[in-house]
Amino acid sequence: MRLVIARCSVDYVGRLEAHLPMADRLLMIKADGSVSVHADDRAYKPLNWMTPPCTLTETSIRNIDDEDTGEQLWIVENSKGEQLRITIEEIHHETNHDLGTDPGLVKDGVEAHLQELLAEHITTLGEGYSLVRREFPTAIGPVDLLARDQDGETVAVEVKRRGGIDGVEQLTRYLELLNRDELLSPVRGVFAAQEIKPQARLLAEDRGIRCVTLDYQALRGIESDELRLF
Repeated sequence: MRLVIARCSVDYVGRLEAHLPMADRLLMIKADGSVSVHADDRAYKPLNWMTPPCTLTETSIRNIDDEDTGEQLWIVENSKGEQLRITIEEIHHETNHDLGTDPGLVKDGVEAHLQELLAEHITTLGEGYSLVRREFPTAIGPVDLLARDQDGETVAVEVKRRGGIDGVEQLTRYLELLNRDELLSPVRGVFAAQEIKPQARLLAEDRGIRCVTLDYQALRGIESDELRLF
């Protein structure tokens, strides 16, 4: 994990163009090759990012007289040719840490069982739904369930025991990432929980995310004896 606090501007060049003007930001470069740009707000959500596989090239910026200006240009490019072009005016702090292998998120028993039961009875979300897989891997963590609806469109499902705003934000990040994948998009979201807080429901619905309240006891009552693949 490489962390760089720098004064920088960021340009995304790809299917569309986006610009972040010069400001102090945190640049996070992970061992998997992903690069994300953060501000001192927005909780954990980055301003922009590039998921692996991608390459990072760092060069010094020189003026017309071929003199080093002291600035740097970082070009992060993925396999599709999309780029993050980060112009660094000044580095305030830089550090590297080897975090090793993370054991991953361990959910409490009820939440893990909810996910397992919903995967087994995915039609709880609607007739015609089918399960793609549990714990669908992404660069920012696994999506609880990836499914397809009756029309064959992709649906990302976040399962919680008690659904709060943090869960909605987490699902929003997954959706933003998954919708960049041409093989999966368009991807809709479902926020499923035993209990969904009013603020979380309001935020989810405002973002076009469907909310589903799960009856844990009812799901347990229809639990089958079939062998599970996941």
